[in-house]
Amino acid sequence: MDSPQIVVFGSLNMDLMVRVPRAPRGGETLRGLGFLANPGGKGANQAVACARQGARVAMVGCVGQDGFGEALRNALAADGIGITHVRAVAQSTGVAVVMVDDEGENRITLVPGANESLKADDAAFGRAVVGQYLLLQCEVPMPEVVVAARAMRAKQATVVLNPAPVCQLPAELWPLVDIIVANEIEAAELSGLPVGDAPSAAMAASSIRRRGPSTVIVTLGAQGVVVADGAGCRHFAALAVRTVDTTAAGDTFIGAMCAARAAGQSTDAAVMRGIQAATLCVTRAGAQASIPRFHELEHVPPVDPPSPLVCLPQ
Repeated sequence: MDSPQIVVFGSLNMDLMVRVPRAPRGGETLRGLGFLANPGGKGANQAVACARQGARVAMVGCVGQDGFGEALRNALAADGIGITHVRAVAQSTGVAVVMVDDEGENRITLVPGANESLKADDAAFGRAVVGQYLLLQCEVPMPEVVVAARAMRAKQATVVLNPAPVCQLPAELWPLVDIIVANEIEAAELSGLPVGDAPSAAMAASSIRRRGPSTVIVTLGAQGVVVADGAGCRHFAALAVRTVDTTAAGDTFIGAMCAARAAGQSTDAAVMRGIQAATLCVTRAGAQASIPRFHELEHVPPVDPPSPLVCLPQ
């Protein structure tokens, strides 16, 4: 494999997905409609999304010495992702139990397992891990996320952070991040401002941008995507589609967006590509099983050009 364009430092989980008509109430036993075990984890999902959109990708993460761990490594390799830095450790592989209702909404319980053993200060990471982009999330220990960002920033990589699951970011991480991609809940947490629509997302995104990142992207599901950067704030409308399952939609958006940026596309073109990929993703069930490949987006309608929004002064 040639040197990767994108390095993903993050989590690998086996997703155990149960389809239900609705979420059960406390103490209630509800008959499920289906079950699927599917490779997942925000880090691995984003790595797969990048790779399926044509990027060269390397994964850095940890799995257990068990059947789930072997399956996760094999799944990444099948997508052409470098797995040299995916270590097998004594802890069990991370597991996510995903409940998906008839509206396509998901509820997730995560057991991190081996993800808690991930380290970025190994000599091998500092010497051998190279890439134009570093993609980070919050499903692995935050001190290691900071170390990884510092090491890759020193190599002139562009650092992209998805602050999910929602978390408070340490002060030392902010100046190391170039691009933040957050959903409405994460954007509200990071900015301290309410986020419910595109104008409020623009306020939150421009507030977050004051902390250091040059670009802040807020995903709003059916309400589209808001971008705040040096060119101002703008809103991209979502594409209308019947939602089957929202699992991995955010990861798909981020991966497709990063792959487009790594291929030299502008921020706006990359966001449009991310919207197309996420649109196709939500029409399918599962995590990595739902992530589209490059050629499939030929059949997705184009995204309209963005409309301007008011930003907070920088």
